[in-house]
Amino acid sequence: MPPDANLLRHETSPYLLQHADNPVHWRPWGPAALAEAKATNRPILLSVGYAACHWCHVMAHESFEDAATAAQMNALYVNIKVDREERPDIDHLYMSALHALGEQGGWPLTMFLTPDGAPFWGGTYFPPEPRWGRPSFRQVLNGVAEAFHADNDGIAKNVATLQRTLVATSAERPGAMPRPATLDRAAATLLRLNDPELGGLKGAPKFPNPAIFGFLWQNAWRSSEPAGRAATHLLLERMSQGGIYDHLGGGYARYSTDAEWLVPHFEKMLYDNAQLLDLLALAHADAPSPLYAARAEETVRWMTRDMRAEEIAGLAAFAASEDADSEGVEGKFYVWQETEIDALLGPDSPAFKSAYDVTAAGNWEHSTILRRITPPGNAAAESRLAASRETLLAARDYRIRPGRDDKVLADWNGLAITALCRAGAVFARPDWIALAEKAFAFVVTHMAATDGRIQHAWRLRRIAAAGLLEDQAAMARAALALYEATGTAAYLDRARGITDAADTWFGDRGGSYFSTAEDATDVPLGPEARPRTPGDNATPSGNGVIAQVLARLHHLTGGPRFRDRAEAVIRAYGGLGDSFSAAPGLLAAADMLEEMASVVVTGPADHPLTRALLAAALAAPDSAICVLRAPPGTALEAGHPAFGKTSPEPAAYLCRSGICGLPIHDAASLAVALRNRRTSAA
Repeated sequence: MPPDANLLRHETSPYLLQHADNPVHWRPWGPAALAEAKATNRPILLSVGYAACHWCHVMAHESFEDAATAAQMNALYVNIKVDREERPDIDHLYMSALHALGEQGGWPLTMFLTPDGAPFWGGTYFPPEPRWGRPSFRQVLNGVAEAFHADNDGIAKNVATLQRTLVATSAERPGAMPRPATLDRAAATLLRLNDPELGGLKGAPKFPNPAIFGFLWQNAWRSSEPAGRAATHLLLERMSQGGIYDHLGGGYARYSTDAEWLVPHFEKMLYDNAQLLDLLALAHADAPSPLYAARAEETVRWMTRDMRAEEIAGLAAFAASEDADSEGVEGKFYVWQETEIDALLGPDSPAFKSAYDVTAAGNWEHSTILRRITPPGNAAAESRLAASRETLLAARDYRIRPGRDDKVLADWNGLAITALCRAGAVFARPDWIALAEKAFAFVVTHMAATDGRIQHAWRLRRIAAAGLLEDQAAMARAALALYEATGTAAYLDRARGITDAADTWFGDRGGSYFSTAEDATDVPLGPEARPRTPGDNATPSGNGVIAQVLARLHHLTGGPRFRDRAEAVIRAYGGLGDSFSAAPGLLAAADMLEEMASVVVTGPADHPLTRALLAAALAAPDSAICVLRAPPGTALEAGHPAFGKTSPEPAAYLCRSGICGLPIHDAASLAVALRNRRTSAA
């Protein structure tokens, strides 16, 4: 039997290590903990969170660090702590169970399981004393333990009900390929939820929802209806001037607690910033804006300054997140008092305070969260404000920083690499593409298995979690982004290899993909409940991204097997009907499969016109475009519609629906053609 001790000190996850000194006898997730529960016939208390989670810290301080509460937990339960970022598959299973109980999700997730891992009851945060109509955590501990041992029938009924729900949640919804009308209905549904004044979805709290707005953006180019583009522009404008954006250090917080983007939950996540960087680039490509350019520049600066993980042999990927709290106080690192601003800025203080909503009373809990409330001024005024921001940033650097979760997650890095490639093209920053190449090289060097799979989590020079579908999908997409940005064939080969590995280990033999690998040994509840989802959340679903990868591979190569596989994934959920709006990534994949433009650029690589044509293609505002280079001597794959049509002179062939148009010889004409999906090919 494991010792009566906290075993988290042996882990690599910063979140688990935050709890390594708790008096709770925590165990990491795995077969040993489940075996202990079976041997002792004790229920499992599963606590799931992440390092940057404010309410996770609150519950830890109130309950897990309390000796009396810990003693109660140790006597009644086998206590298992899970980092949701390290094990999103486990988090998904039990969060789905919580939703099936009719509870609102969130973290910390607190679930009670039978010794074999089956859920029977749960919640999220529980206070140390009864409040807000919720029982105290210690009351919950006693009540659940008593029910487990005394009410076998009730527990068994709950387990069976939840098991059926989880099996149904994991099932495919087969049907026909979505038609254009399906995409338009989904877009209309999502646009009805859009806040036409403040941007984002209506109400509070407000999340960026980049998967939703990415689909609305892409669908607007397909349908020629401007509402989706307008909604995305509004989202980016309001967020980029609100308190959810760090106006000194760059980067967006995870969400706003209010409807007007003022008060963030201050944690910053790599995945949000990666996806928002991608949207900023698309929006700037459509309507160039100093605001978009500044926010992209500042966000990449934050990524390189504050979010680089451990460097090995000149390579480094990106860390996962920065915490909301410092010195035990949420947002303390980020907020200001008027007196501090006055002392630091002197005569420049009045202009800065007017621009950034700084008052004596503050705009949040007697402090000020910086947000831009005035329109841009002239060049001189903006230069003074920029100097003031640099002064405040330098002063802020002396504060105690929030904690940083420096583990490397392959799927989040894949999102960042893809975004850096697009942003590098749109903003003419080849150094950003070089940064993406280094991050990609790190992941495939240190996180690739010998069978072609990409592992999920890495820290302290070792793998911390096995690969999931999302890792394969995001890194294959990143490989394709690098292939298009650089023309290096090795990236295309790597994308094919990762996709083949996904087919082997995650595919459902001609249908969609499971989240966990076929050989995973520590995912509970049996093969029928093996997690699989079409829906996008804060991060895009693996099925949506892999379908987009397959569609892109089809258009880059002309390979019919990629089209067949993409169709199979999308058809696996073709029966979603009106629920398709919850899977915008799959809808975007369906659009890509049918209407993606393949731009083939010919001519010597170093010719100015070749470079100009490539720049125009890579910086197009429509996300359903892929770019293929064909310098002299290149033989396109036989299935590609431009096979045999390429020219030794600089030219661009715009191919849609298997037909390529006449060669385009100037970048301006190509840019115009790429803004119109209905450009005819001949």
